[in-house]
Amino acid sequence: MKRARSLILGGLLAGPCLAGATAAEAQVLPYQVGSDDRPAAPSGGGSDGHGSARGVGSGVRTTIRPYLEVTQNLLAQITPGNDVVTYTALAAGVDATLAGRRTQGQISVRYERRFVEKGQVGDSDTISGLARVSHQLILRTLSIDAGALAARTRVEANGSASLNPLSVNDAISQVYSVYAGPNLTTHAGDVAINANYLAGYTKLTQKNAYQPAAGQPRIDLFNHSLMQSAQVSAGTKAGTVLPVGLVASAGWDREDISNLDQRIDDKRAGLQATLPVSRTVQLVGDVGWEHIRVSSRDALRNANGNPVIGSDGRYVTDKSQPRRIAYDSDGLTWDVGVMWRPSRRTSLSAFIGRRYDSTTYFGSFSYAPNTRSSLNISVFDGISGFGSSLSNALRQVPTDFAAGGATGCGIGATGGSCVNGALSSVSSSVFRQRGVSATYGFAMGRLRLGVGAGYVRRRFIAAPGTVLAQANGTVDQNWYVTGGVSGQLGRDASFSVAVYDAWYDSGTALLGTTNSYGIYASYYRRLADRLTATASVGLDGVSRDLAADQLEATGLIGLRYTL
Repeated sequence: MKRARSLILGGLLAGPCLAGATAAEAQVLPYQVGSDDRPAAPSGGGSDGHGSARGVGSGVRTTIRPYLEVTQNLLAQITPGNDVVTYTALAAGVDATLAGRRTQGQISVRYERRFVEKGQVGDSDTISGLARVSHQLILRTLSIDAGALAARTRVEANGSASLNPLSVNDAISQVYSVYAGPNLTTHAGDVAINANYLAGYTKLTQKNAYQPAAGQPRIDLFNHSLMQSAQVSAGTKAGTVLPVGLVASAGWDREDISNLDQRIDDKRAGLQATLPVSRTVQLVGDVGWEHIRVSSRDALRNANGNPVIGSDGRYVTDKSQPRRIAYDSDGLTWDVGVMWRPSRRTSLSAFIGRRYDSTTYFGSFSYAPNTRSSLNISVFDGISGFGSSLSNALRQVPTDFAAGGATGCGIGATGGSCVNGALSSVSSSVFRQRGVSATYGFAMGRLRLGVGAGYVRRRFIAAPGTVLAQANGTVDQNWYVTGGVSGQLGRDASFSVAVYDAWYDSGTALLGTTNSYGIYASYYRRLADRLTATASVGLDGVSRDLAADQLEATGLIGLRYTL
C-alpha cells in the first residue's frame, strides 16, 4: 500500500476526446457548441434554462446535461484479416458539474446498447463514466470524498490491457471501481489533528472466460477486491511549540483480493520532523515502524495435482488450506527530503529513504501559473494489488476534471494525472510498483491541449508452493504517452483529435511484449437547438511479438440531443 506522503499513480480517464470513435465511454463535447450549451450561470445568477439547475440551501451551483444519442458505426479490420462489423448504438447519459461553497465535483456517466447488423459478434451493452465529488459536511472540518469509474479495456493474452479499444471482440472487458470515505481536520490548541478513512471496491468483468494463447502460460486475471485505508495524525507547526514541526502519525491499509484469497495488510506508525531553512524551503525527516504482510491461498488441485480452472477462466481457491506468506517485512522505516513552495502555484517535494527492505524514492512537482495551464509530475513507490492501485489513482483525479481530455488522462485547473500505468496489466498478483507520471494541460480561448506520459515498473509478489509462485519476482514494465487537442470552429462547430501509444513488456519470453496505439479525430456540428451531429474516424492497433498484429479502422456518424 502507500504512506500518506507517497504518491501512487494518480488520475483516470476523464472521457475520451471523441464523442464518436470511442463511443463506449462516457463523454461530452470537448467544447459545447451553440448558445444553448453555455456553462452554468455564475453565483447569484440564474440557470441557462437548458438542463441546468441551481441547488437550494447548500449554495451549490449544479449544471446537469442529460442527453440521448444514436450513432451508426463501422469497424473494418485491416490486419490480420478483413472482417467488417457494423452496428447501431443507442446511448443515454448525463454530465453534471458541482461548484459550490460546500460541494465540488464532476460526474459523467453513459449507458450504451449496441445492435450489430453485420459481423461475427453479438449485441452488447455497457455502462461507462467517471465521477469525482467532495462535499464538506462541516466547513473546513469534516468532508466526504467519493469517486467512481467504469472503463472499457482490451485484455491481451499476456495480461496487458489497453484503454478505450475500438474492438468489439471477445477480448473486451469492463473495469468498475468505486471509493468513498470521510476526512477530519481540526485543532486542539496548537495541535493540528487529521484523520481519514477510505473504502474502495474494484471489479473486472469479461464477456467470455479468459483463455491463454497457444504455448503461453496462464495469467490469472484480476476478479474483484475490497480495499480499506485509515490514517490519523497530530502535530504542531515549526515555531509554535518547538523550533521544528513535529507530527506523530499512524496508519493501516488492507486489500482483500478474491483471486486465491490474496491479502495485503500494512500497519505503520511514525514521527516526522520539519525544519524551515527559509521562507520557501523546509527539510523533512521521518522515522517509524511498519509491518506489511502479503499472503494468499493455493488453488484447488485435481487428482493429477493440476490446478482447477473455474468457468470464468480463473483459478479456484482451495479454502481448506491455510494462508501462505508471500512477503513479510517488520521493522524500522525512514526517509529524508526537502519541500519547496515558493508560491501557491508551485511546489516541489523529493524524498529518499528505506522501506520494503530496500531504498525508496518518491516525490512530486506541480506548477499551475494560472487557471489555463498546469504541469504535474509524480514519482511513486508502493506495494498494492490492481484494485487498490486503481482506487488510489481515482483519488488523485481533480474534482474539476475536464471531460473530453486526452485519452487516459484527467486534467483540471490545478492538477491532473493519467491512469494508463495503473491499467497496463490486469493480473491478479500483488506487486511492488515504482514509476513516474506526468501531465500537462493548457487552455487558450476555446482551444484545449492535454498531454500525459509515464513509466511503471512492477515486481510481482507471490507465495512459494502456490500456483502463482511462477510469477514471484517477475518484473513487467509499461511506457505510455497520450495527447489530445480540442477546440471550437466558429459558433456552431468544434473538433477533437487524440493519439496514444503504450508499450508493455511482460518480463518473460513466454508472454512477450505488446504495443498498443491509436489516433482518433472527430467533428461536431450544432444543427438546431440542443441537437448536435458527430462524425468521427480512427485507427486502433496492437503489435505483438508472439501473435498476429491487429489494426482496425473505424468510422462513425451520429446525433445527440441534449435534454
